[in-house]
Order: sequence, then structure tokens, then C-alpha cells
Amino acid sequence: MLLIDDNASIAESIALAVRLAGHRIDAATGPEEALSRLAGARYDVILLDMNYAPGRTDGAEGLALLTRILSDDPAAAVVVITAHSGVRIAVAAMRAGARDFIMKPWRNADLLARIASAATPRALPATVSAASSAPLEPARLLGDSAAIGRLRALIRRIGPTGAGVVVTGPGGSGRGLTAAALHAASPHAALALPAIDLRDDMAWDGIDAHAPALLLRHPDRLGEVAQGRLLARIGPGTRCIAIADSAGAIAPALARRIATVEIAVPPLAARDGDALLLARHFARQAAARHARPVPAFTMAAEARILSGPWADEVRGLAVAVERAVLLGDGDTIDAALLAPVSVAPVAEPAARFDLDGNERAVIEAALREHHHNVSHAATALGLSRGALYRRMARHGL
Repeated sequence: MLLIDDNASIAESIALAVRLAGHRIDAATGPEEALSRLAGARYDVILLDMNYAPGRTDGAEGLALLTRILSDDPAAAVVVITAHSGVRIAVAAMRAGARDFIMKPWRNADLLARIASAATPRALPATVSAASSAPLEPARLLGDSAAIGRLRALIRRIGPTGAGVVVTGPGGSGRGLTAAALHAASPHAALALPAIDLRDDMAWDGIDAHAPALLLRHPDRLGEVAQGRLLARIGPGTRCIAIADSAGAIAPALARRIATVEIAVPPLAARDGDALLLARHFARQAAARHARPVPAFTMAAEARILSGPWADEVRGLAVAVERAVLLGDGDTIDAALLAPVSVAPVAEPAARFDLDGNERAVIEAALREHHHNVSHAATALGLSRGALYRRMARHGL
């Protein structure tokens, strides 16, 4: 199960009781870490505290997180944790879809009983099929930007329908995850989604005319004849989700069948501060994968992450962060560990840090991080001391 609570003593008490009862439990201290963990694993029960920011008692943060969790996974079993004065909050949470609630202070026997009850499978919403009891991996789109919020809203609207959808956007931006999220919101969510790479002639044998849903990769790269052959192979009851570089390259007849709606995944540059949130998520994943402590990013590293650009979009950022986790020997990641993955070359031969477009902001962040020690800041940026002085003079620093 997953416990989401920022109070260390409460989290420790609950975790101890749960482990003594023979259950496994992970903990998150707030919404960002919770969504990061939920993006990587499926939990039988989620224990959700309702307030996180200091002084907050209205439960708004918990209700917002509950709504987000259930919109991504309507079958999620959430038990909310409230104070005795929070009956109104508990009632609102139950109306929003929580399975149960428990009041602080609690009795361990009551806590465990409510957890066991919540973990009991119940009827899924009408839009979700119960054809398979084996849950698939979660498909959660992380990010708080307006652009990713609009994408999630489109998925919630179109996913439950049978409409053909073509997912476009830059490679590495999350097109595959978007397709998975669309399928997870569909009536066939409990069934695996067969993926057909149409560039591979042998993969065409996997096109089943009786499949309830198919994921078609790169139909836009087929010629006119091949697109006609694909249209003839798709069964009349099959819902198609396609991934393409350009919806306009799909012939009209095929588009009417597989691309009724186009959903464009926004590039990372259009997602405001999501790059830093994603980087922290990738750092947690990499640390768990390689048995390393979860590192924090220095101010200079954060500025580097936000400044971009990142070759291969979100996928490229993930690779850079994992590399930094592996190469780092402490509990922090500085800008120098984020190897250059910019799409544009750096002018200085010795530079290891892309300052294109946001140079002044990155230099200022590095100087603050190293208390205006120019030598240390230059090292963090992968520049010589003289090169940094020249850039500082250019920006009036």
C-alpha cells in the first residue's frame, strides 16, 4: 500500500502497524512524490492524508489529490485520514470516490480492518471492463502545467469512447504514455493493448480483426497502397489508437477510421515548470533502480533543467537524470553532472553546459549556489574561469 502523509511521526506509526500485520508499505510526504510513486507502481490501497502545507486544515489539497488519483485510475482504493474535527472533509472525500476514512487518533485494529475492507475488489465503473483480473501497469501523465492539464482533460473525455484517436507530438514527449492513458480510460482497460509497428512487415501479422483495441505506430509513414491495405485489415469492432508524426499524412479514408480525433502531446518547452517535476520523478526512479540514495538538485542544476532544450524531449531528460544519478557520488546533483543533451552545440570547446537562450539565468543560479565563487561556479557550469568572466561581462553580472 501507499501512505501519503507529511507528518513523520504519524507515517512511522502507521507504517509500523501495517508491517507488523504482514503488509508492505511505501510512503510519500506529499502530492508530488505520491504521484511519482503511483506512476511507477500499482497499489492495493492508498492511505491519503488531507492536508500538507503548514497551517492548512480545509482538506483542499487532499481532495485535489484524490480527484487526480481517481481520474487516472477509477478503481483505485483510497482511504482518507482526517482529524476528529474533519468529518465534513471525510464526507466530501467519500462523495468524491474514497473507499473509506479513518479518524486521528486511531486504533490499529480499526485501521487494519478498514485497509482490508478497502482492498477487497469491488465493481468497476461502467466505463471499465472487468474482463481480466490482472491489473495493467499504471498510465499516469505527470505534470502541473496548463498544457498537460488540457491533455489529461482530453484523455478523460475521449478515452471512454470508441473513437479512433491519433496521438501526435515530438518523439520522446510522451506519445506512448498518452496512448496507454487513453486505453486505460476505455471500456477495454483491463485487456492488454497490442502494439503494431507498421514499419515492420512482420508486425502486420499481429493485426487481429477481432481485437477490441489496437495501438498502431507510424501509419503516416505508409504509402497510399499500404494505408489502404491497413484499412482493410482492421476489424469493424476494433478501436484504434495511432501514434504518428503528422496526422495530415494519413489518407482521408484511413483517417476516418483511426483518426477521428487528434490529440497533440505538448513539447516539454510548452509545459512551464514540468521539467523540474519530471526530473525529480526520474531521479527517484533511477535511485530505486540502482540502489542509490535519492539525490536533490542544486539551484544551478534546477536552472539547467528548466532552461532546456532537451534532445529527445522528456525521454532525453530521463536519460540525463539517470546518468547523473549514476555518476554522482553524493546526495546532490549539480549542473555539471547533467551531460550536454542540447540540440544546439556549445560555442566553447571545453563547455559541458548549454547556456543557450537562458544563459544569464543559469549563470546567476550557479553563482548563488556557489556563494559567488567564480571558480566553483565555472566548474559547475563546465566552463573555464575566463570563459565565465566573459559571459558575466556580456550580461552585466
